[in-house]
Amino acid sequence: MTDAMLAIGTRKGLFLARSSGGSAFEIEPIQFSTVAVHAVAIDTRGTTPRLFAGIEYGHFGPSVLYSDDLGKTWQEADRPPVAFPDDTGATLTRVWQLTPSPSEPGVVWAGAEPAALFRSEDGGVTYSLVEGLWEHPHRPQWQPGGGGLCLHTIVCHPSDPRVMAIAVSAAGFYRTADGGLTWEAANQGIRAPFLPEGQQYPEFGQCVHKVAMHPSQPGRLFLQHHFGVYRSDDFGGTWHDIGSALPSDFGFPIVTHPAEPDSVYVLPLHADVDRTPVDHRYRLYRSDDAGGAWRPLERGLPEGPVYATVLRDAMTFSEAGLFFGTRDGEVHGSRDAGETWEPVARHLPDVLTVRAAVL
Repeated sequence: MTDAMLAIGTRKGLFLARSSGGSAFEIEPIQFSTVAVHAVAIDTRGTTPRLFAGIEYGHFGPSVLYSDDLGKTWQEADRPPVAFPDDTGATLTRVWQLTPSPSEPGVVWAGAEPAALFRSEDGGVTYSLVEGLWEHPHRPQWQPGGGGLCLHTIVCHPSDPRVMAIAVSAAGFYRTADGGLTWEAANQGIRAPFLPEGQQYPEFGQCVHKVAMHPSQPGRLFLQHHFGVYRSDDFGGTWHDIGSALPSDFGFPIVTHPAEPDSVYVLPLHADVDRTPVDHRYRLYRSDDAGGAWRPLERGLPEGPVYATVLRDAMTFSEAGLFFGTRDGEVHGSRDAGETWEPVARHLPDVLTVRAAVL
């Protein structure tokens, strides 16, 4: 068995957990205590893993830190690593997403609020604004979702750096085929039921919660919408509803199985303002046929009643296992693709993001 790391960003600090040879994860002491950690990433592309944390310094503002010794020490660029150019008139509110590129060594992407994409070419130390997206003609009409106007999802093609996509709440899904110089809205087939009849399939304005892709089938995407679960087989050219058999098609996270491209997982919640787990039980739903049929997974999870939401980035699936964290400070993990579960952590602050990797 291999060693694994779990990074848990919370409303009041970062927790790292280690597992050696398949043993139980051991939670290390809190880091960045009292500081919100909205984004984490574990970059295993090099000979030495690099950890990233998108944090809020309170009145000092947001920043991105990195560690090359598995969290023992952290570094920060001499200048603000993620910042809007002065001529934009924008101020960084939060870093929502940090994504190492699978096809370009040294490139790391950052998704920010107000909705913007940043690119790093020095391994995630400093970042520059992707102007092609910032200057998109739709941007002045984008409206914030409940969490703000946030670019929360970055989907990178596994081998072609020219092809990638992003999702913004509540602007929708956008894609590029030229490395970010130009972007197009790609929301065809996604229904926005909160709009008036006859206007529910707009070009943009959908409240996309999360998008997942399996690297072996980059054309296929899975999307959790504010109301709906969708699949695309042409990288967002068209979308098809796959959520009708679920007990609720409202939720936040969606992930794919790292070894099985037809397997996808969601965690349904009561809609809309309730936002608690369906039947007040933590219960994931798995489809093994790309959304044709779904089955519940709950063995080992609390019997309930439970009332805490699982946020869009608080579920992850890698070779290290399947994990999700809750807004009441619990983290649950499965090493058998969700068939059985065991607690990883309890009594943490509000869990915002979870990432896992084999070291």
